[in-house]
Amino acid sequence: MARPLRIEYPNAFYHIIQRGIERRDIFIADKDRIRLLEYIDSCRKAYHAIIHTYCLMRNHYHLIIETPEANLSKVMHYLNTSYAAYFNTKYKRSGPLYQGRFKAILVDKDEYLGRLSRYIHLNPVRARLVKDPIEYQWSSYKYFVLSFAVPIWLDIDV
Repeated sequence: MARPLRIEYPNAFYHIIQRGIERRDIFIADKDRIRLLEYIDSCRKAYHAIIHTYCLMRNHYHLIIETPEANLSKVMHYLNTSYAAYFNTKYKRSGPLYQGRFKAILVDKDEYLGRLSRYIHLNPVRARLVKDPIEYQWSSYKYFVLSFAVPIWLDIDV
C-alpha cells in the first residue's frame, strides 16, 4: 500500500515529529544537537523554511515549521538525510536512524499555534528531565520568555 501524499501548500504550518528507530537515542552528545540546529539553519538558507519552535529530546525532536514555498518534503529530506549521515559517520554505525518517515501535522496558525508551542516546550517537563521548561537547554522556550539573542533561523514573532 502506498503512503499517502503530504499536504503541502505555500505558507503552511506543520508540527513535525521525528523519532529514533525503536525509540533509540538520536542525540548522544551536545555536539549532535548543535549539528542538527546547524542543518536547520541550512534549511532556512536553501529552502526558505521558517522554524518557529523546536525541542530536541534524547530520542526524538519536535519542530513547528512554516514552508513559504510548499516544499516540506524537500526540507525534511535534506534535514533528516544530512543529520543521519553525520550521526552514522560519527558513531560508526549504518542503517536507518529514524523510525519511519517524519510525522507532519498541518496546523491552523490562528487556532492552535500558541497551544502547540506550549505543548512542545513542556516536553522536557513531562519527561521529568526538568521541573521548569526554562531549565531545558535544547528548546526554543528561552527565546520566547527571556531576552536571549534569537538565532537567525528562528522566527518567534508569529
